[in-house]
Amino acid sequence: MDTSDLFASCRKGDVGRVRYLLEQQDVEVNVRDKWDSTPLYYACLCGHEELVLYLLANGARCEANTFDGERCLYGALSDPIRRALRDYKQVTASCRRRDYYDDFLQRLLEQGIHSDVVFVVHGKPFRVHRCILGARSAYFANMLDTKWKGKSVVVLRHPLINPVAFGALLQYLYTVASKPGTCVKVLTIEPPAADPRLREDMALLADCALPPELRGDLWELPFPCPDGFNSCPDICFRVAGRSFLCHKAFFCGRSDYFRALLDDHFRESEEPATSGGPPAVTLHGISSDVFTHVLYYVYSDHTELSPEAAYDVLSVADMYLLPGLKRLCGRSLAQVLDEDTVVGVWRVAKLFRLARLEDQCTEYMAKVIEKLVEREDFVEAVKEEAAAVAARQETDSIPLVDDIRFHVASTVQTYSAIEEAQQRLRALEDLLVSIGLDC
Repeated sequence: MDTSDLFASCRKGDVGRVRYLLEQQDVEVNVRDKWDSTPLYYACLCGHEELVLYLLANGARCEANTFDGERCLYGALSDPIRRALRDYKQVTASCRRRDYYDDFLQRLLEQGIHSDVVFVVHGKPFRVHRCILGARSAYFANMLDTKWKGKSVVVLRHPLINPVAFGALLQYLYTVASKPGTCVKVLTIEPPAADPRLREDMALLADCALPPELRGDLWELPFPCPDGFNSCPDICFRVAGRSFLCHKAFFCGRSDYFRALLDDHFRESEEPATSGGPPAVTLHGISSDVFTHVLYYVYSDHTELSPEAAYDVLSVADMYLLPGLKRLCGRSLAQVLDEDTVVGVWRVAKLFRLARLEDQCTEYMAKVIEKLVEREDFVEAVKEEAAAVAARQETDSIPLVDDIRFHVASTVQTYSAIEEAQQRLRALEDLLVSIGLDC
């Protein structure tokens, strides 16, 4: 429903509604409909310049020489919109978020953060990561373990290999997409960023990082490590007595917490390395099961989360500054909403600033409000919300109550639903009167 609302709002040019859906409801800005169209395409096609600028500034993709970019450009209704699309990089350069998976991988390639090997192709250097090349390509995995083993610099002088083609190849291996204007035509028809194949290959690195005793214990790992594959770890996390062999590039690139821990304060937390192993850091206050979820999210942008595990993972994701993992926890908790759990989940959503989950809770409350008004936990939640409004005056309102009223009203689609909505609102008003909050 939120996705359909986003497309409709883009066609109408409703910037306020689009802002709400993207920022409060966490709808993906580059989602596609059944015609393979994006919200940005409809905004361009219908001539809504302000909305186009907003979407570009919030991560909408329209790179030149790509399907989305060319379609938006040729479909744009006005010249100002075409100019905005051509200036795409300038508009979005300062708006990228650290947590976006495809942006993270792009930065990793462009900046060479924590790279451990340099390829020099006819004089042009490329700083890359053994673990990614090995996970994404059987050829690179074999060469890095044989002919190029132990080398920090690999020089390629073959006449059929040129820097532009090699750069396009690396772009594909890191992001399953190509840079605008690349001469390798097969790569210019790009699959969506963070393609499932890419996630699966990166999940291989997470599998390899697990201590041997955990492999297969928590769940059946879908991407077992091939025999002889060396993921070249450069950091060891010790968690609850177990050692996880990981890569700084991923943890520093995905989390400001780990960047500060490993880059800024590493000497303060470093422990003696085991014989021949990478330096180690002990993480406290986290179980190995929970860290495994963090591990899979950091590498592949996804982890399978049961609602029972979501609570523990959520607090750790908040501590480790991983908002995307927090959203995954929120989606898992949204699956268990019922009359007994909705108030507790709503409190968790407010505590961890999960706006979408909070909205889902109040939407559910609106559906069962006649039963909720009889529950003590709901009454206490209303009282606490009212108390949080400083120096409450007659015109002040209670946020929780306002949200429930909004969702009750939004369900009225036919005349027959009006009476039911009025009954729900009366139940809520009666509760407010009974506890002295009817102003």
